Amino acid sequence: MTSTSLKRYAYISIAAAIATILLKGVAWQLTGSVGLLSDAIESFVNLAGALMALWMLALAEQPADDDHPYGHSKAEYFSSAFEGFLIVLAALSIGYAAIGRLLNPQPLEAVGLGLLVSVAASVVNLVVARVLLKAGKDHQSITLEADAHHLMTDVWTSVGVILGVGLVALTGWIWLDPVIALLVAGNIVWTGAQLMRRSASGLMDEALPASELGKIEAVLQGYAQHQIAYHALRTRQAGRRTFISLHVLVPGQWSVQLAHDWVEKVEKDLREVVPGAHITAHIEPIDDPCSMEDQLLDRGSFKMGDIDTSAIVH
Repeated sequence: MTSTSLKRYAYISIAAAIATILLKGVAWQLTGSVGLLSDAIESFVNLAGALMALWMLALAEQPADDDHPYGHSKAEYFSSAFEGFLIVLAALSIGYAAIGRLLNPQPLEAVGLGLLVSVAASVVNLVVARVLLKAGKDHQSITLEADAHHLMTDVWTSVGVILGVGLVALTGWIWLDPVIALLVAGNIVWTGAQLMRRSASGLMDEALPASELGKIEAVLQGYAQHQIAYHALRTRQAGRRTFISLHVLVPGQWSVQLAHDWVEKVEKDLREVVPGAHITAHIEPIDDPCSMEDQLLDRGSFKMGDIDTSAIVH
């Protein structure tokens, strides 16, 4: 999948955000509903998030260089964190408007037409969210997934607002409108917090989910019948890139070539369960006690002077 095609999804999100801003703005103007206003404000967040997504996707897809030998894929986490921050700001704006309307209730107007326009905007968001979610999962892009989940939250928010405005029209309880807007604000805060938590996890090199680790361990355990063991398994996700490092333990009498060939098979099988993974495997003799001790992440504490070099062939 080329960088252009991934950025195309960001352009789709931008177009959808602009369309929903216009539609929801019209719905708010027609009805005067602060609930619909809150829905329109969130669409501005969608637009800002989509623009940030476009920028970060372009940055993340830049090739590795001397200053960034592992690539730029972590840039995607900045996009989702920024979108989470914008969501929280939008929630504060919605809450402020809702409290003002709660203190000074106003009747709604042209409810039927306003709701019809809002439903149209929700359909646009729903379709685009499904497209982005599929693309995000297919290409392991947290940026597209975050944008998709945000749009889906927007859809459910809109459903809540539409139902609330409809209830106001049926019951005449105009206080329901700002109350629903406050509930929408709370839901938006939750979404923003989840996005920022996931972004922080990625930036802090959190391990792969248990389901992915299970697949990796199943592959490695399958090599026990070939006298191959492993330890010091570590994983992390950096945007669309997955990194796996491990120590592969093989019989000490094996030649370097034989050990290398088997590790190549191990890596091939790992990439079948974790497509596109960057794998770093360190080969060690299974019958050497030092191999069992050398499992620390900070291997710099293991000094060369601690090793008997008399058997090393120069």
